[in-house]
Parts: sequence; structure tokens; C-alpha cells
Amino acid sequence: MATLLHIDSSVLPGEASSSRSVAAAFRKAWEEQHPEGTVIYRDLAANPVPHITADAWSAGYTAPSERTPEQTAAFAEREKLIEELEQADAVLIGAPMHNFSIPSTLKAWLDNVLLLGRTAGESPSAQGTPVTVIASRGGSYAPGTPRQGFEFVQNYLEAVLERTLGLDLDFIVPELTMAPRNPAMAELVPLYEASRERAFEDATTKAKELAERLAA
Repeated sequence: MATLLHIDSSVLPGEASSSRSVAAAFRKAWEEQHPEGTVIYRDLAANPVPHITADAWSAGYTAPSERTPEQTAAFAEREKLIEELEQADAVLIGAPMHNFSIPSTLKAWLDNVLLLGRTAGESPSAQGTPVTVIASRGGSYAPGTPRQGFEFVQNYLEAVLERTLGLDLDFIVPELTMAPRNPAMAELVPLYEASRERAFEDATTKAKELAERLAA
């Protein structure tokens, strides 16, 4: 039975969050294809994981028999997160743009699961696992737009998820999500609506395609 690791990080709840809403559509389509499968869900806004500490970091490079009690306790929490990633058949991440980057809670999760010699390095332990990222943003940072140079979400996640952890990365990008709330962006509402509709369609289609791929 397939296991999906689903991570949300938006500070906004439910339908108020584009990343949560689109991720929910992906998950629904996934569960329809895997009715007996397992979903491991982490809401990093509601239940943040610990930020990496000196004990948690150094324990990753210390033999278990040589760890201090503090290192052992800190690494136990970290290892649980690592094992969830390693055991997943697919990963779904809601990664809204907060001030041009990812939420700090998502950064904390990444700091915990990235361990050189295990999840990173020559043979990453989760290498090849498909990961779909819902990278929502209030404006547009696509190539050719005025704020192209402020895009630090996809660039960063490509470096960490794809090039470092070795995951098979795919993005769904709902953009201009601030248009309905910001009068100055009123003329962009049709573009926002088109982007939102496309994101939901992509979520459903990609979830089904991924399910078929894993079942083959």
C-alpha cells in the first residue's frame, strides 16, 4: 500500500490558504486512487517541528554509543522526521511564499531531515521519491515579470529537494493570490482566477498520474 507524506506550512487555515486548498485537492485525488493507502500528515503551522539545535545537529555526526543524553533525545525527534521521508512513496508539500521565501516552519523541517551521509550525499536514502510542491504566492515572480529576481522559493527548493535530497521534484504554482484582497491588483483578478483553476486541475491530474506511475 502506498504512503503519502503530506506537509502543510501556510499560516492561513483551510480555504483561506491557496497552498492548503490545492494540496487538499491533490491529496483527495491521491486517496481516491489509494483508498487503502496511508497518509502521514504534518501541519507545521499548527504543530511546528523543533528548530535544529546544536545537539540535534551534532548527533547526526556522532556514533550512537558516543552521544550524550541530550544528543540522543534531540536526534530521536529528528530521526522520526527522517524516517517519515524515507518510508514515503510520494511527498506533497504546501510551500507558500512568505516574504519572498518559504515559511520558517518548513525550513525547520528541511533542516531536520537533511543529514549528510544519509538523506544527502552520494546515495541519498530517499533518492527518486516523487515530491510535489504547491508553491503559492501573492504576486507573480515568473521569468520576465518585474519581480523575477525576488523568487527564492522554487530556486531554494530545487537546490534542497532535488539537488541535495535527490527527490523527483514537480511544482504547481498558484500565483497572484493577493489580487482578490488588494485593490491595487484588481485588474489581475482574472489572471489569478485562471491560475487558481489551472492549479486545481494540475493537482488532480498530477495526483492521478503519479498514482498510476507508482502502481505500474
